[in-house]
Amino acid sequence: MSPIHSFPPVADKQATALILGSMPGKKSLKQQQYYAHPQNAFWKIMGDLVSAHPTLPYPQRLHALTAAHIALWDVLHTCEREGSLDSDIEQEKANDFVAFFARHPNITRVYFNGAKAEQSFKKFVLEKQKLPPLVFVRLPSTSPAHAGMRYEEKLRVWGEAIGLRS
Repeated sequence: MSPIHSFPPVADKQATALILGSMPGKKSLKQQQYYAHPQNAFWKIMGDLVSAHPTLPYPQRLHALTAAHIALWDVLHTCEREGSLDSDIEQEKANDFVAFFARHPNITRVYFNGAKAEQSFKKFVLEKQKLPPLVFVRLPSTSPAHAGMRYEEKLRVWGEAIGLRS
């Protein structure tokens, strides 16, 4: 298996919140877009919360996120994985969050898109990188693999956590 690499962060200086995934899936890597799998609920949720609707062109969705002061990135810089499942991730190396938070000092809240993002962050970042004081919240994964929760419930939890209502 050869290593796969995450994307650069989507963030501007006004960002106050950061949403972290683990590593883009195959479809996202192929299209070079965060959350490109059509069954992933991320853009539908962001559409309902901040008007970053999945029907918009990708650059406009990213603009809607940054306009809402939301940054987007992944915990992992590189890893090895056959498919798209988080459970198949091996050989993880984290992104440089010390440098990221130095460039984005207004971020005070970090939201994990699912358990793997949170676990990887705790293992590879919190234990190894000196970070500013932050609030951490794990949210239900938007992945189609996390089918145990209906969309309406995911939307409610995400909206309440981020402080936005649909």
